This record gives sequence, structure tokens and C-alpha cells, in this order.
Amino acid sequence: METATTPPADRRFAVSLFSRLRTAKGQANPFPIYAELRSRGEVAAAPWGGHLVTGFDVCDQVLRSRAWLEPDARWREQQGDGTRWMAPSSREMSRTLPALNPPEHTLVRRSAGMFDRGTLEELRGTVARFTTRLLDTLAERLHDGEADFNALVGEELPVAAIGHWLGLPTADFPRLRELTHDQVFTQELLPSASQLALSDAATAELRDYFTDLVRERRAHPGEDPVSRWIRVWDTMESDRDRADRAVYFLALFVLLAALETTSTLLSTMTLLVLEHPRQWHRLTLQPDLVPAAVEESLRYDPPTHVISRVASQDCVLGGVEVRKDEMVHLMVGAANRDPARHEDPELFNLHRRPGHLAFSGGIHYCLGAPLARLEAQTLLHHLVTRFPRLTLVRRPTWAPRVAFRRLLNLDVTLS
Repeated sequence: METATTPPADRRFAVSLFSRLRTAKGQANPFPIYAELRSRGEVAAAPWGGHLVTGFDVCDQVLRSRAWLEPDARWREQQGDGTRWMAPSSREMSRTLPALNPPEHTLVRRSAGMFDRGTLEELRGTVARFTTRLLDTLAERLHDGEADFNALVGEELPVAAIGHWLGLPTADFPRLRELTHDQVFTQELLPSASQLALSDAATAELRDYFTDLVRERRAHPGEDPVSRWIRVWDTMESDRDRADRAVYFLALFVLLAALETTSTLLSTMTLLVLEHPRQWHRLTLQPDLVPAAVEESLRYDPPTHVISRVASQDCVLGGVEVRKDEMVHLMVGAANRDPARHEDPELFNLHRRPGHLAFSGGIHYCLGAPLARLEAQTLLHHLVTRFPRLTLVRRPTWAPRVAFRRLLNLDVTLS
């Protein structure tokens, strides 16, 4: 594939930038580095080819336009053997809903039928019940001093909610959570060989788990989502093996999407409101501001900082020529703080006009966004009413990632 030449100075700058993003300092606060990148223009050269996009309007344009495609199985195969795109985990992910393009994407998304108003109402009580139970445990730990909110609550609520919805055994939750953390490396911006190996192993184990689950639900159907998907796909696909494979990819996608990013949202949101005591105090007095706090958290530091697309044809993006099949990386973590979109973007402001790209956009707008919002709003409402004296003990540490944010701890106490 013919690609545009990147000037050596631009390539050196981009390499230096990503090296800094991978440091502990860069993980803790990548936003000054994003501002540096934005100073080079809304669209800048990526060190490995392709482009980095930091402008909000340009990112939004790409996400909403059908002229920009997911790097699907066809595109990945074109990259050739030996590339990260041909790793087993990458090939497996290319068959899940987020990596599909129309018309296949349209068919699979319609079959999913997830998180409509009725389903959310069913889940509301479940999420509240799990939240109360997890915060009971947090209260017990806080009685003795400090506690790791991330481990006790942030990591636990998403797997409890989605696991209950899918009808998975509670005993499986810890392992599924660990596998999800490893699997996500294949979706990272620049995974190392060792990270890809972890992702490949995790993907293989998840494949066995969900293939067995689909087989069991076919033999003993119920009213759970997997059983419903089997019934839907049996009406769409005459080949039972192909129908079961489609259901497997749906179940795999739902678990991965529901765990990793939602866990990060819950802990990051809690970190942000505790880091801004005046906003925290305002929330304790005005819990009706909780939805606004969730949206501002999604803008200020979203769980996913990079979304990638490929051009379906030669075009000009932000004044830069992009060739057909060339990849652009939408730096949504940077775009959400674009001063052209938001006044005082570095200010955490509960009264800000809504507008962020945390859940992507267009036909690939996140199917799980309603559930993520439900979990975040439920948790924060419980926190501000039950633990008004909650405070941060120390700054957390972050996993060395660029695309998918992940806190490793969040130590809190009562003042």
C-alpha cells in the first residue's frame, strides 16, 4: 500500500511524544502532551505512518461519516503476515461488532437489541443492589482506615452487573475480569510482542468460555440474552454452527465492552470528583448534579483516549491529504479538551455545556453507553449521599497504556 511520506522532524516529534505518554508521568497526566501535539495542527503525522487527529470537530466528522471505516478483517489481512494486525487476538476481534462495517455491522447491531428502556429498567434495581453491597464492603474497610476503591468497587460493579445480566456464575467473575485486562492489549495503539502474547492467550481462553456458554444455552435455553440471541440468529441463519458463532462474538464483545471501559469510568469519575473538593461538596448538597458530573468526567478523562479509522478513499482531512486505506487515530482524549470546542477545557466544571466523544459516534456509537451511564450515576449518587467525608489518600498509579486508560489503585479514606 502506498503511503504519504512523513517528514523526519515530524516523525521524531511523534516518537518522542509517545515515549513520554508511556512514562508514569505521562500516564498520570497525558493532557499537556496532547496540547503539544495539537500545537502542530489538528492533524499530525503518526510515527508509524498514518495520522493523529486532536481537533474535536475533525474527530467528530470522522466518527459520523460513513466514508471512514473500521479496520476490519479485510483491512487487517492487507497489512500482511508478521504485523500486529494478524495476531490471533486481532483476527478474533475483527469479527466482533466494533470492527465490522456495513452491511454486516448493520445486521449484527440490529440482532443485539441491547439496553433499550425496558432492559435498563430491569437492570436499574440490580445495579443499585450490587452498588449497595459493594459500598457496604467499602464502609467496613474504611472503618479500619483507608481502602482501595478501585479494587473494591470500580472493578467489581461492572462485572457483577453484566455477569448477572448474561447469567454467568459468580465464581467466574474474577477470572473473566483478569482475562479482559489482558485481552485489551490487542486493541491498544502500539502493543508490544509480550502484550500481544498475553492478549492471544486471554482471547483463546475467552473463546473456549463463551463457545461453551453458547453450547450450554442452546441445550438449555432460558430468557437470558444469550438464549435470546440464539433464537434471533436461528431466524437469520440456517446454518446452526454459523448462528452459534455469531452469538459467541456478540457475547464476547458485550463482556469486553462492559468491563474494561466501565471500570475505568467508575474509578476515574470518583478520582476526579475527589480531586476537586468544591465540586465534591456541591454534589453532596445537590445530588441532582450527578448526571452532569458523570458527563464531565467522560469529557475530562474518558476511558478510551484513541479511536482508529481508515479512509475509504483518498481525501483531505483538516488540510492534510489522506490516502485510501490509510489509518487515522482519533485522539479523543485530546479532542475532548480542544479549546475550540470548550471554553477553559482544563477546568473540571459540572455546569459545562455537554459535548464529548467518549462513546464514539455515528453508526459505531457505543451500544453499552446507557448501561455505563446507569452504573456511573447510581454509584456516584450513592457515594455522595453515603460517604460525604470521603477523601483521596494519594494519587493513583496507572497502567502503561495510551488508548485504554486503567487505574491500578484508588486509595481513599474518611476525613
